[in-house]
Amino acid sequence: MSNIYHITSRQLYEASLATGIYTPPTFEQDGFIHLSQKHQVLGVANNFYKGQTGLVCLVIDPSKLRAELKYEGPVHPNGKEVEEFSASDKFPHLYGAMNLDAVILVAPMAANEQNVFVDLPE
Repeated sequence: MSNIYHITSRQLYEASLATGIYTPPTFEQDGFIHLSQKHQVLGVANNFYKGQTGLVCLVIDPSKLRAELKYEGPVHPNGKEVEEFSASDKFPHLYGAMNLDAVILVAPMAANEQNVFVDLPE
Protein backbone atom coordinates (compact mmCIF):
# COMPACT_ATOMS: atom_id res chain seq x y z
CA MET A 1 0.00 0.00 0.00
CA SER A 2 1.40 3.41 -0.99
CA ASN A 3 2.03 6.19 1.49
CA ILE A 4 -0.70 8.77 1.96
CA TYR A 5 -0.43 12.44 2.89
CA HIS A 6 -2.00 15.10 5.08
CA ILE A 7 -1.35 18.85 5.13
CA THR A 8 -1.62 20.64 8.45
CA SER A 9 -0.04 23.48 10.38
CA ARG A 10 3.25 22.76 12.10
CA GLN A 11 1.71 24.20 15.29
CA LEU A 12 -1.23 21.77 15.27
CA TYR A 13 1.02 18.80 14.52
CA GLU A 14 3.48 19.70 17.28
CA ALA A 15 0.64 20.17 19.78
CA SER A 16 -0.48 16.60 18.99
CA LEU A 17 2.91 15.12 19.81
CA ALA A 18 2.19 15.21 23.55
CA THR A 19 -0.63 12.67 23.15
CA GLY A 20 0.57 10.83 20.04
CA ILE A 21 -2.88 11.34 18.52
CA TYR A 22 -3.79 13.89 15.84
CA THR A 23 -7.29 15.16 15.14
CA PRO A 24 -7.72 18.29 12.98
CA PRO A 25 -10.37 20.92 13.73
CA THR A 26 -12.49 19.71 10.77
CA PHE A 27 -12.82 16.19 12.19
CA GLU A 28 -15.85 16.90 14.38
CA GLN A 29 -17.79 18.43 11.48
CA ASP A 30 -16.70 15.98 8.75
CA GLY A 31 -16.39 12.78 10.79
CA PHE A 32 -13.07 11.85 9.18
CA ILE A 33 -9.59 13.19 8.46
CA HIS A 34 -8.98 14.31 4.88
CA LEU A 35 -5.92 12.65 3.36
CA SER A 36 -4.46 12.51 -0.15
CA GLN A 37 -2.76 10.12 -2.48
CA LYS A 38 0.64 11.35 -3.71
CA HIS A 39 -0.67 12.62 -7.05
CA GLN A 40 -3.37 14.66 -5.26
CA VAL A 41 -1.26 16.53 -2.68
CA LEU A 42 -0.16 19.54 -4.73
CA GLY A 43 -3.68 20.09 -6.06
CA VAL A 44 -5.07 20.04 -2.53
CA ALA A 45 -2.29 22.35 -1.32
CA ASN A 46 -2.89 24.90 -4.05
CA ASN A 47 -6.69 24.76 -3.85
CA PHE A 48 -7.10 24.87 -0.08
CA TYR A 49 -3.85 26.19 1.44
CA LYS A 50 -2.51 28.74 -1.06
CA GLY A 51 -1.08 31.77 0.74
CA GLN A 52 -0.76 29.99 4.07
CA THR A 53 2.57 29.58 5.82
CA GLY A 54 3.81 27.33 8.59
CA LEU A 55 2.43 24.20 6.93
CA VAL A 56 3.81 20.68 7.00
CA CYS A 57 2.98 17.60 5.01
CA LEU A 58 2.64 14.41 7.01
CA VAL A 59 3.72 11.33 5.08
CA ILE A 60 1.77 8.39 6.49
CA ASP A 61 2.22 4.64 6.27
CA PRO A 62 -1.40 3.46 5.94
CA SER A 63 -0.56 -0.02 7.23
CA LYS A 64 0.22 1.52 10.63
CA LEU A 65 -3.07 3.41 11.02
CA ARG A 66 -5.41 2.12 13.72
CA ALA A 67 -8.60 3.87 12.58
CA GLU A 68 -10.59 2.77 9.53
CA LEU A 69 -9.27 4.08 6.20
CA LYS A 70 -11.61 4.36 3.21
CA TYR A 71 -10.99 5.64 -0.32
CA GLU A 72 -13.92 7.79 -1.37
CA GLY A 73 -14.85 10.47 -3.84
CA PRO A 74 -14.65 14.08 -2.75
CA VAL A 75 -17.46 15.13 -0.44
CA HIS A 76 -19.23 18.37 -1.20
CA PRO A 77 -20.62 20.69 1.49
CA ASN A 78 -24.05 19.08 1.00
CA GLY A 79 -22.48 15.86 2.35
CA LYS A 80 -22.90 13.83 -0.83
CA GLU A 81 -20.01 11.95 -2.37
CA VAL A 82 -19.15 12.70 -5.99
CA GLU A 83 -19.58 9.38 -7.78
CA GLU A 84 -18.04 10.10 -11.18
CA PHE A 85 -14.43 9.83 -9.94
CA SER A 86 -12.24 6.86 -10.84
CA ALA A 87 -10.65 4.75 -8.10
CA SER A 88 -7.29 6.49 -8.57
CA ASP A 89 -8.93 9.87 -7.99
CA LYS A 90 -10.66 8.90 -4.78
CA PHE A 91 -9.31 10.41 -1.58
CA PRO A 92 -8.27 8.47 1.51
CA HIS A 93 -10.45 9.36 4.51
CA LEU A 94 -9.49 8.27 8.03
CA TYR A 95 -12.54 7.58 10.21
CA GLY A 96 -10.95 8.21 13.58
CA ALA A 97 -8.03 9.99 15.18
CA MET A 98 -4.64 9.48 13.56
CA ASN A 99 -2.04 7.68 15.64
CA LEU A 100 1.18 9.61 15.06
CA ASP A 101 3.37 6.52 15.01
CA ALA A 102 1.98 6.00 11.48
CA VAL A 103 3.66 9.27 10.37
CA ILE A 104 6.98 8.39 8.75
CA LEU A 105 8.02 11.90 7.66
CA VAL A 106 7.08 15.47 8.52
CA ALA A 107 8.16 17.84 5.75
CA PRO A 108 7.67 21.59 5.45
CA MET A 109 5.39 22.72 2.63
CA ALA A 110 7.12 25.52 0.76
CA ALA A 111 5.64 27.71 -1.96
CA ASN A 112 7.44 29.51 -4.79
CA GLU A 113 7.49 33.28 -5.34
CA GLN A 114 4.01 33.07 -6.92
CA ASN A 115 2.81 31.46 -3.69
CA VAL A 116 2.21 28.12 -5.45
CA PHE A 117 3.21 24.85 -3.87
CA VAL A 118 5.49 22.99 -6.27
CA ASP A 119 7.45 20.47 -4.23
CA LEU A 120 6.25 17.29 -2.60
CA PRO A 121 8.07 15.34 0.12
CA GLU A 122 8.97 11.76 -0.69
